[in-house]
Amino acid sequence: MKTICEWNKCNKPGEFKAPVEKDNSKKYRLLCLQHIKEFNKNWNYFSGMNDDQIMEFIKSDMIWHKPTQSFSSSDNFFKILWNNALKDETQKFKSLDHMKKFRFNSHDFKAFTILDIPAGIEWKKIQEKFKKLVKKFHPDMNAGNKKFEERLKIITLAYTQLKNTYREKIGTKY
Repeated sequence: MKTICEWNKCNKPGEFKAPVEKDNSKKYRLLCLQHIKEFNKNWNYFSGMNDDQIMEFIKSDMIWHKPTQSFSSSDNFFKILWNNALKDETQKFKSLDHMKKFRFNSHDFKAFTILDIPAGIEWKKIQEKFKKLVKKFHPDMNAGNKKFEERLKIITLAYTQLKNTYREKIGTKY
């Protein structure tokens, strides 16, 4: 027996799981391909959360949302270091206010990874990193080695992905 898509008035087969709640519960509904795409496009885990709640989630995510305990009661040094690290991370996220206008997709995150830069970094920093990588992997600098040429192609594709994303979001011409 096939399950019918649980989207309003859809009678296509429901083959894809979509979470009902944002916690990790086992509750889900089955949707057809068309509606799972629409669901995923509009899914925002952080909707309904204010900035403080999002920051708390990010801090908690650093420890996989598990309670932590010190190795011993005399571990004050490590507690101080940990608290300072959390403050530093919080400051980093607060300094990324320019990211509020972005809604990065999986291709964008892959591009950030390929370029080995943090997600949401300012466009100028992306350009600087790209220029360094082009110089490093350019065939003229590597005796025409095909391995470097292929790597440069991937880097260029990643840069183009981010260029299009940033252009779309902030309307800047590059």
